[in-house]
Amino acid sequence: MPTSTIGPTARILRLLDLLQSRPTWSGTELAERLGVTTRSVRRDVERLRELGYPVRAEHGAGGGYQLGVGRRLPPLLLDDEEAIAVAVCLRLAAGGTVEGLGEAAVRTLAKLDQVLPARLRSQVEAIHRSTVTLDSQTPSVDATILLTVARAVRETERISFSYSAPRGRSERRVEPYRLVATGRRWYLLAYDLDREDWRTFRLDRVSLVRTGGWRFRPREAPDAAEYVRRSITQSGYEHIAKVRITAPRHDVEQVIPASVGTLTADGRRHTILEAGGNDLRWIALHLGALPWDIKVLDPPELIEVMRDTAARLARATA
Repeated sequence: MPTSTIGPTARILRLLDLLQSRPTWSGTELAERLGVTTRSVRRDVERLRELGYPVRAEHGAGGGYQLGVGRRLPPLLLDDEEAIAVAVCLRLAAGGTVEGLGEAAVRTLAKLDQVLPARLRSQVEAIHRSTVTLDSQTPSVDATILLTVARAVRETERISFSYSAPRGRSERRVEPYRLVATGRRWYLLAYDLDREDWRTFRLDRVSLVRTGGWRFRPREAPDAAEYVRRSITQSGYEHIAKVRITAPRHDVEQVIPASVGTLTADGRRHTILEAGGNDLRWIALHLGALPWDIKVLDPPELIEVMRDTAARLARATA
């Protein structure tokens, strides 16, 4: 009679690993692999079902045990190669190479990285460093910083870091609340403890992130997506342009991303665009490139700049 040399919990995990490794196993095969009787296999299968794993059992020739599809996703067991493959793919997705998966990839990668053995983590880092993607010139975010901040957000843990802004470098102590992805950039919405106010930080400008183990009680926070949107499209700019576009908001959203400006529906056929900039000439050129008729609402100086720009363009084609 087979005798198992491992405990019940380890045996169930081993059984789950076997069921994930190929489509179907007979009871006899599983018993031999686990060193137990077929009766013990049946008991362990029932325990897996109680934990939410949909294990099917078919009797007769060609039958056996099979891991099926359930109503929810139970935990998965990954071997070394599978864990490395998943971590590498998640890092690429977190970088924006897969549309719409950035935030979910970071959350998943934070969970995986927390339990990934050091030897596997070093292999993932090596693959990530040696991988080059053909993309825009948008500054990349260090994966380690992204993971550290993501874990701090999840654990409501204070962090400190060095921040390089256009006006110089500074040290910040914050309560991190949300990570927001816009295009290929990552932003952190956090409560700045020294300035006693909410702030938005570009993660590609963050370095030397430190966690001291201090937990905080969450404050009433603003809507992260809207706060970051307004911070990056209007705050800190010398000029705020406001124009009415002769097109429905749904159509305008396909051309103007959220990281460029704030879009508000103005009836069914018009859209109000608000966007910041430090040079009215550049604002005029970008507005002139839109494929719809527009009307400048503010500031008045932009109207003159656009007239001058239109005149120069007309002379260039005369």
